[in-house]
Amino acid sequence: MKIVRASEIGTYLYCKRAWWYQLQGYETENQAELAGGSEVHEKHGRAVMTIGCIQVLAYGLLLLAVVMLTIWGIQQLL
Repeated sequence: MKIVRASEIGTYLYCKRAWWYQLQGYETENQAELAGGSEVHEKHGRAVMTIGCIQVLAYGLLLLAVVMLTIWGIQQLL
């Protein structure tokens, strides 16, 4: 039984003829464009990861500021 991958389903949904050509073993003629698209996707993935890390750091610093403000406020009351 042949394993069907998500990329193959995506190819079929996007263009049934491209899917059929792929099954027949034909190579695409736009390899440069595909490589450029892969590079753009990798760059975007790195940017998303960087933004996620910065966001976690920002929430950590915000939590630290709230804790320190609470400690300072308690000390002022005593």
